[in-house]
Amino acid sequence: MKKKIRRSKRSASSEIIGLHNLKVPRGAHKRKKIVGKGSGSGHGKTSTRGSNGQNSRSGRNLYLGFEGGQVPLIRKIPKRGFRSRFKKEYQIVNLEDLNRIKKPTITLELLEEKGLIKDKDKLVKILGNGEVKNPLFVQTHTISKNAASKIKNAGGNVEIINA
Repeated sequence: MKKKIRRSKRSASSEIIGLHNLKVPRGAHKRKKIVGKGSGSGHGKTSTRGSNGQNSRSGRNLYLGFEGGQVPLIRKIPKRGFRSRFKKEYQIVNLEDLNRIKKPTITLELLEEKGLIKDKDKLVKILGNGEVKNPLFVQTHTISKNAASKIKNAGGNVEIINA
């Protein structure tokens, strides 16, 4: 005995989708949990807090990492050193790097263009590693004493820029 299969006059692919026939997916709207409204709500009596203890009481705002009165792990771990919030991060450029640039005037824009620093808006410091062959005019935020003396001995000049 064959079963008859009923087919609708319109197939699913030919049905026009529009605002008039859109439906919310099943399970998209979840009912709000109603607590403390009696046993009929399913969340009555203890209101999902359990029977006894600190978390069942009102006013139970415990900080993150609270371990029930035991000394928390963060207080057991040894802490060393000091990290300043006002530390200045410098981009370091050595004199040997400046020798590769064949221009007499070295600005922050030129250093960024040549790839010696990543950002001209951040602080730059020139260190004295290497020798200066040609007289240079250097613009920088700060410079070591050794580098400044090497540039001046080669007949150059240093300009300190305030950030």
